[in-house]
Amino acid sequence: MFEAIRWPEDMKPSRSPIHFTNELEIAASPETIWSLLTDPKVWPEFYPGVSQVDLRDGHTRLQSGTHFETNLAGKDVEASVLEFEPMTRIAWGGGPKASKESRAYHAWIITPTLKGCHLWTEETMQGPLWLELAKDAPDIFWRTHEKLLEDLAKVALKRQSSALR
Repeated sequence: MFEAIRWPEDMKPSRSPIHFTNELEIAASPETIWSLLTDPKVWPEFYPGVSQVDLRDGHTRLQSGTHFETNLAGKDVEASVLEFEPMTRIAWGGGPKASKESRAYHAWIITPTLKGCHLWTEETMQGPLWLELAKDAPDIFWRTHEKLLEDLAKVALKRQSSALR
C-alpha cells in the first residue's frame, strides 16, 4: 500500500486547476533515490531545465524547512521543504518570483520494493503563470515529470552500479 500525499489545505488537488501524478518502478535502492533528491548539486543531471539550485539557511542538502531557489519551467522559483521523512517522502512548496499568485506543491514518496523502489511524484499548481504555460500544451508538466523520472532512474542506476564496483 502506497502512502498518500499530505497536501496543504490550500494546495489540495480539488483546489488546484493543474494536478498530475507520475510514478515509476526503479531497480535502485530507496537510499540511492533519496540521496539524489536531497542533493540539489546533482539535480542538473536529471531535472529538466535545472542548471543550478541555491540553498539558503546554510544547508548543503535538503532537509526539513530548507529554503531554496532554482529555475524551473524557465522561471526563477523560490521554495521550501515542507515534508521530510528520510528515505520515504519529501515535498516542497513555492512559486515563481515573477508571479507571487502562482504556486506549486511537489511531493515525492519512495516505497521499497523487492527489486528497488517505487517512486511516486505528484504536483498541484495554481495561478496565472502556470495556467498560461499549460494553455498550448495541457500535458507539458506531466510530460516533463515523466522525463524527470526516467532521467532520475538512469542517474540512480549508474550511481548504484558505480558504488558496487
